Amino acid sequence: MHREGIDGIGDTQRALGGFLRARRGRVAPEHVGLTGGGRRRVRGLRREELAQLAGISVDYYVRLEQGRATQPSPEVLDALARALGLDVAERKHLATLAGSGSGHGPAPKVRVSPLLRRLLEAAGSLPVFVTNHRLDVVAWNDLGSVLMGGLAEPGRRAPNEARYLFLDPASRSLFPEWEDRAVEAVGQLRVSAGRYPDDVELTALITELSSLSAEFRRIWSTGEVVMCARGRKRLRHPAAGLLTLDYETLHVPAAPGESGLEMHVFSAEEGSQEAAVLARLASPAAADEVLAPSGG
Repeated sequence: MHREGIDGIGDTQRALGGFLRARRGRVAPEHVGLTGGGRRRVRGLRREELAQLAGISVDYYVRLEQGRATQPSPEVLDALARALGLDVAERKHLATLAGSGSGHGPAPKVRVSPLLRRLLEAAGSLPVFVTNHRLDVVAWNDLGSVLMGGLAEPGRRAPNEARYLFLDPASRSLFPEWEDRAVEAVGQLRVSAGRYPDDVELTALITELSSLSAEFRRIWSTGEVVMCARGRKRLRHPAAGLLTLDYETLHVPAAPGESGLEMHVFSAEEGSQEAAVLARLASPAAADEVLAPSGG
């Protein structure tokens, strides 16, 4: 087992230390006003350098990394975030790991409401799929299924996005920017692991991927944190070829004890070639073409 690839999973104190180590390893000393100083034994900042930048004692920072200091104050977290140059998503993750954020507790239940299913069916020519905090694809519409590699076809692809990306070579054909998609998946799993440290299914998933995929371990070790939002993605459809689509991630609130879901909606600008392709693929007459396998 590659324990270095799953540092702190199921243990928020170890996870906090692992995250801090990974992030300080990415900060070049010269970018924060420090000199490189000849040959360095560590990548990025030394512990004492980060402690100095954050205005805390070296001993206290070492205890944080080792999991021997618990629940640092908001002021300490803010100082560390500034020194490490963390963005909004990374700051939220740091607060969660430190115990001052929300979301700790048993693994939440996953439920797709009837209203959400009706919404998917009504989306028409917009490809839509829904994921939970483990990146399981829990619902989709017909066009979303086809666009994402055949979700509705049993055995064609893994229903979990992370397993599909790291364990199925077909994902590299579907996603031309595979590395970007892989980083997103790992970053989202890291956020979920911080929020739900008692989720044994999530822990098992991350352990499995770390054991089976060197690329997963490589990306996990960077401490990457990602929260889905909006942007553009390129996808390769087996019949229509490469499509550049806009996407928006809509967050579906959860009832107490349930997992919030993320609804991923793809679209194309009106009048564009991609919009015409989506309209054609969504038509009943295109069903055979959509589902037909392709070697291209």
